[in-house]
Amino acid sequence: MKKIVSLLALVGLISVIITGCGSTSSKKSETVGTVSTDGSTSMEKVIGYLSEAYMEENPDVKITYNPTGSGSGIQAVGEGRCDIGLSSRDLKDEEKSELSETVIAIDGIAIIVNPENQISDLTIEQIAALYKGEITNWKEVGGNDAPVVLIGREAASGTRDGFESITDTEDLCKYSQELTSTGDVIQTVASNPNAIGYASLASVKDTVKAVDVEGVTPTTETIQNGEYKIQRNFVFVTKKNTELSTPAKAFFDFVTSGSADDLIIKAGAVPVAR
Repeated sequence: MKKIVSLLALVGLISVIITGCGSTSSKKSETVGTVSTDGSTSMEKVIGYLSEAYMEENPDVKITYNPTGSGSGIQAVGEGRCDIGLSSRDLKDEEKSELSETVIAIDGIAIIVNPENQISDLTIEQIAALYKGEITNWKEVGGNDAPVVLIGREAASGTRDGFESITDTEDLCKYSQELTSTGDVIQTVASNPNAIGYASLASVKDTVKAVDVEGVTPTTETIQNGEYKIQRNFVFVTKKNTELSTPAKAFFDFVTSGSADDLIIKAGAVPVAR
């Protein structure tokens, strides 16, 4: 009889173990899937750091990134073609009727010139006058006697929208070239001693020089405390009244909980105040 009781107990224990394993497997399956993001090219470094770290901790989740520009990313999430839109500008009033925005980081927009340019500080008023074509020679702002070459982004760019909104130059800029990525802007300014451009501070390399704006150098500290005035938000855009998939919601929560702040800093952006 004792052997029978022992055998039944062992069978029961095995059943519990099997059931427990089944429950664990089911729990893991909730974090399996793909999270699609689409939008801002300026957010490439930030989303890269966040995605890589998250996928390392959650190997059954794949996060994709399509660098199409802020306008395209906003449109993509609105049309249901991605889980999370990435925008380097705040949503416009007409977009907020169907979409929600969550600021995940702050980005400074650096005003960049060629390293050969002796200009080291500009006011917002001077920057606006340069881009509106009111100042056409560098000597007018203390530089060399040389024509100003204005480099900017294409119309759908969040960086352009942010720059023009802050400098009050929307639809007034006299661009010499309108380029489709931050990298192209940096490369063009680096190759032309008379060029000026704007780019996400996180993307700026030593091939160009970021000038001070009204005496303030663009840094993490001056962006976070608001001293550096040319800055904008990095935003996660989601569709209202539409639940995110389980893996997308988990990634969203990770990014917005504060757990990812160190990664945001490593990517060259500034975490939001919590």
